Amino acid sequence: MQALLLNGAKKFAGSEGRLSATLQAVAKETLESMGFSVIETIIDKGYDVQEEVQKIAKSDVLIYQLPAWWMGEPWIVKKYIDEVYIAGAGVLFKNDGRSRKDDSLKYGSGGLSQGKKVMLSVTWNAPIEAFTDKNGFFEGLGVEMVYFHLHKAHEFLGMQVLPTFMCNDVVKNPQVEKYIADYKAHLRKVLG
Repeated sequence: MQALLLNGAKKFAGSEGRLSATLQAVAKETLESMGFSVIETIIDKGYDVQEEVQKIAKSDVLIYQLPAWWMGEPWIVKKYIDEVYIAGAGVLFKNDGRSRKDDSLKYGSGGLSQGKKVMLSVTWNAPIEAFTDKNGFFEGLGVEMVYFHLHKAHEFLGMQVLPTFMCNDVVKNPQVEKYIADYKAHLRKVLG
């Protein structure tokens, strides 16, 4: 089994990406201890588009490490997806799935990445209650709702979306040791 770890942190406006780097290292160590071969891309350091397509094609699981910026991923992650996934036409997906000859084929069924899994590991300053409380900021809809667009982008390729791992209160009340222990447990649960 091969895992591709994609660090989507961006050094910007006082953020150095240290927690994302720490969690990426935890994922690498944990997955290797589980028998995975691990390859990595740190998006902010640059990448070769065709090389990334091949990394994804050869990997069984992708794990994005993302800080939350304005209710989503940093712009460099969207740029990575736009550049790499469109270059993956014919490798990661064949088309949008529809056919003029067969109305039973539906939009989003043209992925060539079946059997692959994708997981998000995200860091938020927002407390967990902002996601779980019906009267909270995200109206009780949860973290998966915030990243619905990323889930659908990967389902379009044919991938199975795994439950998101989330660290909360990372600025106001950081608990790095707890995040590390919880992340190890999450990875073992969803990929063990």
